[in-house]
Amino acid sequence: MKVNALNDKRCLVTGATGGLGREIALAMHRAGCRVFPTGRNSAMIDNLAKQLTSAVGHQPTGFTADLRKPTEVEALVAAVRKEFGTIDILVNCAGVFPVHPFLETDKDTLDACMQVNVIAPFLLSRFFAGDMIKAGWGRIINIASSSAYAGFRNTTAYCTSKHAILGLSRALHDEMKHYGVRVFCFSPGSIRTEMARVSADQDSSTFLDPAEVAAFIVDAVSFDGTMITEEIRLNRMVMR
Repeated sequence: MKVNALNDKRCLVTGATGGLGREIALAMHRAGCRVFPTGRNSAMIDNLAKQLTSAVGHQPTGFTADLRKPTEVEALVAAVRKEFGTIDILVNCAGVFPVHPFLETDKDTLDACMQVNVIAPFLLSRFFAGDMIKAGWGRIINIASSSAYAGFRNTTAYCTSKHAILGLSRALHDEMKHYGVRVFCFSPGSIRTEMARVSADQDSSTFLDPAEVAAFIVDAVSFDGTMITEEIRLNRMVMR
């Protein structure tokens, strides 16, 4: 394993204004990465970018994008290329969590959920995978959910999207591993974020700590030996 395998790597984190995305951006920064954060809240992105200022004084500009819109995905790619040229690490963390009974879940809800949770990661992976292949090194990190392995009432659109991102990750892993590009799919249980609090069915005091999840993810992807754990489920010790 290489020491500091993530040091000075260029990293794009989507959903960086969310609870987990923000913690992943900060953890990647602490690991030595140059981080480019994106999310929908411009004030939060600007504030986070200040915290991601590198030791040599470089402060990322960040970018505000709504990943439900393919044109904004393309604009994000252009902004990243202007800032970094390309990236070494892609973290697809942005997500939406619609909670509706199945018969009240319309096509627009499903489309928006799939666009953010699946299509945007697909497009961003396609935009940057070629550069990673040329470099012979890369990380594509997809954030799924326990819902990638199970189904839960009132979350049909969400469960559908998370099963899909798991399938995308498995296929990408099999294709990219021959080029030195590692694809990971992390599927955590409920995390203490605003998104998880949409549902009142569980005891939020037992939810996973987003900082702990982020630290685990960064530690796992920093391994640079001949072994990979490409599909990882993260669960709570206690559930009430």
